[in-house]
Amino acid sequence: MAWRGVGKKGLNASLIRALASAPVGLSAGLNSSSTFDLAVKSLSASFKCVPGLSFSSFLRGSRYHKILKNEPLIRYFHASPELLARKGIEEELGLKVSKKKPKGKYSKRERSLPVVAPYVPKLKRTNKSLQERTVEIFDGMTLVELAKRTGEGIGVLQDILISVGESIDSEFHPLSIDIAELIAMEVGASVKRIHVSEGKEILPRPPVVTVMGHVDHGKTSLLDALRQTSVAANEAGGITQHLGAFVVSMQSGASITFLDTPGHAAFSAMRARGAAVTDIVVLVVAADDGVMPQTLEAISHAKAANVPIVVAVNKCDKPAANSERVKLQLASEGLLLEDMGGDIQLVEVSALKKTGLDNLEEALLLQAEVMNLKARVDGPAQAYVVEARLHKGRGPLATAIVKAGTLVCGQHVVVGSEWGRIRAIRDVVGNLAERATPAMPVEIEGLKGLPMAGDDIIVVQSEERARMLSAGRKKKFDRDRLLKISNGRAEELEQSEEVPQRAEMPIIVKADVQGTVQAVTDALRSLNSPQVFVNVVHVGVGPVCQSDVDLAQACGACIVGFNVKSPASSITMAATQAGIKILMHRVIYHLLEDIGNMIVEKAPGTFETQVAGEAEVLNIFEIKGKSKAKGGDVKIAGCRVIDGCVSKTATMRLLRSGEVVFEGPCASLKQEKHDVEKVGKGNECGLVLCNCDAFQIGDVIQCLEQVVRKPKFISSESGAVRIEC
Repeated sequence: MAWRGVGKKGLNASLIRALASAPVGLSAGLNSSSTFDLAVKSLSASFKCVPGLSFSSFLRGSRYHKILKNEPLIRYFHASPELLARKGIEEELGLKVSKKKPKGKYSKRERSLPVVAPYVPKLKRTNKSLQERTVEIFDGMTLVELAKRTGEGIGVLQDILISVGESIDSEFHPLSIDIAELIAMEVGASVKRIHVSEGKEILPRPPVVTVMGHVDHGKTSLLDALRQTSVAANEAGGITQHLGAFVVSMQSGASITFLDTPGHAAFSAMRARGAAVTDIVVLVVAADDGVMPQTLEAISHAKAANVPIVVAVNKCDKPAANSERVKLQLASEGLLLEDMGGDIQLVEVSALKKTGLDNLEEALLLQAEVMNLKARVDGPAQAYVVEARLHKGRGPLATAIVKAGTLVCGQHVVVGSEWGRIRAIRDVVGNLAERATPAMPVEIEGLKGLPMAGDDIIVVQSEERARMLSAGRKKKFDRDRLLKISNGRAEELEQSEEVPQRAEMPIIVKADVQGTVQAVTDALRSLNSPQVFVNVVHVGVGPVCQSDVDLAQACGACIVGFNVKSPASSITMAATQAGIKILMHRVIYHLLEDIGNMIVEKAPGTFETQVAGEAEVLNIFEIKGKSKAKGGDVKIAGCRVIDGCVSKTATMRLLRSGEVVFEGPCASLKQEKHDVEKVGKGNECGLVLCNCDAFQIGDVIQCLEQVVRKPKFISSESGAVRIEC
């Protein structure tokens, strides 16, 4: 009963020690199998008081049973605990025995090497995935919903919320759409605003029609015929180079908002912006010219924006007009016309004779009626910047089209990364207006900076909110720009071993409006070639100023002014003294041609080997050497030049039956016993090659020379330009 409180582990240890301290006679008596079994039975009877313990099973299942049965017990029962530990018996039974190490004055300490675990780097989340993904936000969304869409933790978003000066009761508290955008931009996500029109007044609105097509197919002339104006006659070069918005009142009393887009290949971004904001696309095709490259591009823009198309075949009054050919070309491009069983309307018009305009008006109004165009009238306005320019007296001006709501004078707005308070609203004629309704093109002034063409205009509650949202957008824009630059440099470093070094051509671009700046910049960058890199170091809206000259002098750039006033005489003189070129143009053709020629001049070119002349071996002359000091035997090839000329300084190639026998320098070239540098076609000469005398009559000797091949500037009929190396 005294062992009732002892555990199994302690009981096992006590039993081992008891057996080890048994007398010698007892240990000798337990050496037989029968005596051992009898001892086990007697000990088991004494251990019945210990619950859960069977002495016989314990002893027979352990290594001790094997030792007692097969080996002399005296050897183990009189052993020390340290010896038992070495045999592993106590370790199997769960006993811990301290292993004493010898201590001495000169004993060395064993130092175990540290275990080096494999390094597992912590995966840091980059903003690249969020930058590529667009997060949809709306007014009244909660912090939990925003955390799910951005993939960030609620705690992180709460810290950002506190940093912007906002406080909420819980994560389920509704947020305004401006605060949601600030939080999303802070974590590096791109946002898309979703506006809900439930509970708002929805009314019909006029359609927004974009006129697109190839250059010089009569788009602006068609608009002039519709609105009784003459804009095309005043355009530089006779082509449209801006994106214009007009409201045309039809004879039926309905009004249609028209967008006139450029047709030149350089203005692809303008056409894409026009297709993004429009309801209907009028595809103008010249009946005498047919479908051209920019016509196909306009079709692709309309399809990408999922906008219906109405085809207007212009110049039908010309003798070479062929409308049937145009229909077949459009059908081959996937446009099924009504005559062929499709749903696309086609109208034959003449802008010069002003015929077919009523049919075009009817087709547009019918298409608008089918689409049932409506928009929200009340509430904050949503607008789209079509064009932006800098006025000397009025400051930054933005031409915009209202998509929904009402834009009121005096409201605080955020346009892209710029903000301001609307000081004035003007219609397309220039008259002041207090408000702008949906589908109405207006020009607003009062912005603090010049926005980018294509930016959205949003109305905010206060100046503080406008400043905060503008600062957040600028911060994200700079972060994305730096990330793009770093990724581009990383790609350049990876390809630096394969791609040869290119010459750099820095350019400063100044234009009259923001959209033209983008178009000219894209057109110049398209002239990049493997030999010359066009680096647009600075762009701006307005005339060339002194700061542009200083920047050009610092980086060695040339200045391009497009559709701007000529610089002052002092600026021109300063640029001339600094050796800076200022190119002023009003037509995109001439600008691209001048820049292309400059690129060709600056290009280092590639070295190529070409055959400058050929000579045929007619006879072989051998001169015996008088001594080794003066030289050995020399073989001279008597040749006649059959093509080009043979130069002494050039590399010679010996051909026999079309195969190269030798290639090396020329040692001597003589004509009538006189040393000469060149021998022209039809003349005879004597020629000696270095380390080669294996001439045969009938061999051909080619004269090779290294030439520098410059790239070529190529301009197609459609207006597309490129540099061909």
